[in-house]
Amino acid sequence: MASTRGKQTEMAVLGALSIEPMTGYALREAIRDVLGHFWSESFGQIYPALAELERHGYVTRSGSTRAGSSMFAITPSGTQRLRDLLTQPVQATPPRNGLLLRLFFGRTLGVDACRALIAQAKADAQRQLDELDTIAAQVAGETQHPDDTPFLLLTISAGRHSARAALAWADESLAALDTMRPNPADKDETR
Repeated sequence: MASTRGKQTEMAVLGALSIEPMTGYALREAIRDVLGHFWSESFGQIYPALAELERHGYVTRSGSTRAGSSMFAITPSGTQRLRDLLTQPVQATPPRNGLLLRLFFGRTLGVDACRALIAQAKADAQRQLDELDTIAAQVAGETQHPDDTPFLLLTISAGRHSARAALAWADESLAALDTMRPNPADKDETR
């Protein structure tokens, strides 16, 4: 797995398995439900990554030969591989924010449409903050993986700060839009 994307997938899979052994299906769900708040992974990449990690001896498979029902566990060499991956420099990804792209061209889009986009972004940020608050409470009360808890809470805290910043930005932006006059793009014109 030489590509940056492959290494990142490898890191996500090994990292999840370092917490506890899982089936491929449980791993997929953990990546979606837990890591999904700050990391997205294509489900189509997880099973090939597991096969490649097994081929290199970084994970072992027990149980059924079907990937969805086999139990995967990280090996000592897998733990070392995870450490190696985690110590590599973080790869910056170019930003791609559809909301900001639309707002940048807001004069063409119109004030009312921009207001609607920002209101939706604010609602999404509030929903994310509520979800993260719930997850933080669950993680803080969990006793199954106490050594992982402080680190899980660090990532949750980052998400909470980002959501709060998005809320503050949305309020500031909505106030700024309130001072602007509507433009012709805001009118319902039939052509």
